[in-house]
Amino acid sequence: MVSSEGTMKSGKQDLINRLHAAASDAKARAYAPYSGYSVGAAVLADGKIFSGCNVENASYPAGICAERAAVAAAVAAGCRNIEMLAVAVNGDPAPPCGICLQFLSEFAAPDTPVFMIGDNRVDQKMFGHLLPSAFSL
Repeated sequence: MVSSEGTMKSGKQDLINRLHAAASDAKARAYAPYSGYSVGAAVLADGKIFSGCNVENASYPAGICAERAAVAAAVAAGCRNIEMLAVAVNGDPAPPCGICLQFLSEFAAPDTPVFMIGDNRVDQKMFGHLLPSAFSL
């Protein structure tokens, strides 16, 4: 017999695995012909998973990062409470860039888990550790 705590932990781990898979799948769809640096992101927002990938443009500032694409998809669906974030890249795990962290600060609490997925390991930090002094009005 599995305890309710064990079921809860198992359910949470399944959700984390699904979040990681969504970020990795999005990375495979990235459009990065200029930098060659494909990024996929997935957010768990209001109990639903939304993903996004980086989309570059010849006019560099016109591109969008994977993290902002995933958040935009969540917000467009009416979900504004980010519960978890996963970012998948090739090579070593990497955190979101500064502009993405500031963008995320509108929807993520300081204790929101952020999973940074690389080729051979996953690093986890709390959002507040990545952006300890977010700008707010």
